[in-house]
Amino acid sequence: MISSPSFFMLHIIFYISIGNNKLVWNWRDIMNGKVGIPRGMLYYDYYLLWKGFFNNLGVEVITSPKTNKDILNMGVLSCVDEACLPVKVFHGHVDYLKDKVDYIFIPKFISIYKMEYCCPKHLGLPDMIKHSVEGLPEVIAPIINLRKSTNSLRKSILYTGKYFTNRTSRILKAYDKAYKRFVEYNELLAHGVIPIDAVGLSDSINLKTKGHQEGYKTNILLLGHSYNIYDDYINMNIANKLKKSNIKIITAEMVDEVVTRRYTSKLSKRMFWTHGQRIVGSAFSLIEAGNIDGIIYVSAFGCGLDSVLMDLVERKAKKHRVPFTLLTIDEQTGEAGINTRIEAFVDMLEWRDNIEDNISTHG
Repeated sequence: MISSPSFFMLHIIFYISIGNNKLVWNWRDIMNGKVGIPRGMLYYDYYLLWKGFFNNLGVEVITSPKTNKDILNMGVLSCVDEACLPVKVFHGHVDYLKDKVDYIFIPKFISIYKMEYCCPKHLGLPDMIKHSVEGLPEVIAPIINLRKSTNSLRKSILYTGKYFTNRTSRILKAYDKAYKRFVEYNELLAHGVIPIDAVGLSDSINLKTKGHQEGYKTNILLLGHSYNIYDDYINMNIANKLKKSNIKIITAEMVDEVVTRRYTSKLSKRMFWTHGQRIVGSAFSLIEAGNIDGIIYVSAFGCGLDSVLMDLVERKAKKHRVPFTLLTIDEQTGEAGINTRIEAFVDMLEWRDNIEDNISTHG
């Protein structure tokens, strides 16, 4: 006896004749299910691409809500103590989604640029989740490894798409369409729209370039990994606090990649971390161009990569007399302390503008 209709249906091919044409549909072209995308880690870089791809395949995408106390607590309980805050938060988002979807999408990022690597936590994330969070639906974990060439990307796209259809042309067309929209989104960033404004991160965005607001009294480079500076809960809503002080926020994503790589190529040793390239290169270019009044670096406690990047940026800022401050966050960080640090930094910038020659930028 067959215990489930799906067992039988998976082995049937449906033939639908329309005139002289015959269409062949596989069961997966009919039952797509729901895919969950956790609102954490590289969600802030690639969400629009991922959502567009799945939607173009006719798949419903469910995104976890913005990080909150419950999600953080769930993540802390299910994740190992040694993990950094963004990884713990990601566990919480997965825990929220697990009973609401048929699949959870967690790519295994090894490399997104030739001869470079992503942080090891991205590589191990799918396996960490599988071993830490109980009661998971099936995890879709394509391997993204462009270290040697970009040819493997096509294989990863097809691997993901074939969870829902066996038609290769349909999968590739869905990705191409999503990628074009993703490129438009990145063009927004070049016009000064930060991701939290462009994506919202909402499900519907207007990709028309917004008018560039002028009249800001101060330009601050808000620096750090995307999942630290765009998650309003874990960083205590830094971006909105700065905006209320009439401060223009600049992020690494606003600087052209060609420019960032030109500056990192001048380092004494090659930068092997792709996200490190973006952070350091954008900071160096803006410091040398004199386009910023100060830098706020947001880092998760215990991040080994940030300990290197932060030091490089701080040294460069000190050399050019650009004020720099580091905000370290973890699950115990209090908002009062963050508020005090931000207010003191902004006050110092205003004072420095008024008494330029009588203040040291680094104590």
